[in-house]
Amino acid sequence: MNSLLRSTARCLRSGAAVCLPRQADGRAWPASARFLCAAADLQKDLSEMVKKDKVVVFMKGTPAQPMCGFSNAVVQILRMHGVDNYAAYNVLEDQDLRQGVKVFSNWPTIPQVYFNGEFVGGCDILLQMHQNGDLVEELKKLGIQSALLDAEKESK
Repeated sequence: MNSLLRSTARCLRSGAAVCLPRQADGRAWPASARFLCAAADLQKDLSEMVKKDKVVVFMKGTPAQPMCGFSNAVVQILRMHGVDNYAAYNVLEDQDLRQGVKVFSNWPTIPQVYFNGEFVGGCDILLQMHQNGDLVEELKKLGIQSALLDAEKESK
């Protein structure tokens, strides 16, 4: 077991995309051990993905065609605020991404929303932020003017 840990640590330090550590007798470790480095790479990729855009959503489906009610609610809330330019990743297309993002955020459900690389929460938290006005403030910090503020000014 110690050789497995040493091999995994060596793999993580090397930044290898796939690591296939061997047991002392030359046999390959079981698949779960072999893919530790692949999982580490996914976590690194996720870290880069959430920082690439101001707003990032991991969801079921796409903004044009959400495949669950919670993902649809997140899309609708963002749309109400005029946030149309955001990165959306369909977790239904990639089971590794679906599980990996849950590990990355330590949050068990999808959708997941990130602002400037920071995990905001899921549908329930985004809805709460929308209802209490915090979402307008958080968008402002991102340099995004909420469309709800524009609509409020027009109605006065």
